[in-house]
Amino acid sequence: MGPMSSEPAVLRSLSDGVCTLTLNRPEAKNSLSVELVGALHDALAAAIADDDTRVVVLTNAGNTFCAGADLKATRPGVGDQGGPTFVDVFKLIQASPTPIVGRIDGHATGGGVGLVAACDLSVMRDDAKIGFTEVRLGVAPAVISVVCLPKMRRSDASELFLTGRRFTPGHAADVGLINRAVAAEELDVVVDGWVGELVRGGPTALGAAKDLITRIPEMDDDAAFEWTAVRSQELFDGPEAQAGIAAFRERTDAPWVPETFRS
Repeated sequence: MGPMSSEPAVLRSLSDGVCTLTLNRPEAKNSLSVELVGALHDALAAAIADDDTRVVVLTNAGNTFCAGADLKATRPGVGDQGGPTFVDVFKLIQASPTPIVGRIDGHATGGGVGLVAACDLSVMRDDAKIGFTEVRLGVAPAVISVVCLPKMRRSDASELFLTGRRFTPGHAADVGLINRAVAAEELDVVVDGWVGELVRGGPTALGAAKDLITRIPEMDDDAAFEWTAVRSQELFDGPEAQAGIAAFRERTDAPWVPETFRS
């Protein structure tokens, strides 16, 4: 497969409410070219807008999830080059009411670490490597710091940002960048388990829960209590909660649970 591959840069498949997006430029280590970033943005936007999609799983072809910036580009970086940027991808993930699960089946460096950290839940094969390697190229993990730093202690961020060393997925889990590191053959076990749990949550409720995770840490207590009290009542009064509570009382699956996942 050459650099001008006719294969889509991001593959998309939908099954039983689960949309799988696969970064599909293994020969380029899924680096963040204009093509791949644009394709990822568009595929994510389409999945999020699709009412049949309950969970998005982001994974990769080849032995590298994402090697970060496309260093072969004329002007590497994340600036506006006429289409969606890497920043737009992050904003889309953060605003998405649909949970996004990272199935990290290979190495991740530079901007790829940001993509890993941006996922709501992420699991990585434990024989891969991960690292903030930017300083060794004379740059810094600037844009990705926005999604990585909220998950990390300052001391861990200082060590990993400043040394630029690669580290193990186990250490990435220890510092909060990912949820779990497992053997390659266990990736699908973990992802399938998460998916089975996520589809049992109401679509509106999942989006609201994501909103809490993002917004509450930035608010003072008084503002947070005021906002969450109103939001909580809105959710309780909404049709989704009414259906969920009725299903709970009747000991049946809620109507939003896909047929395949019903008990």
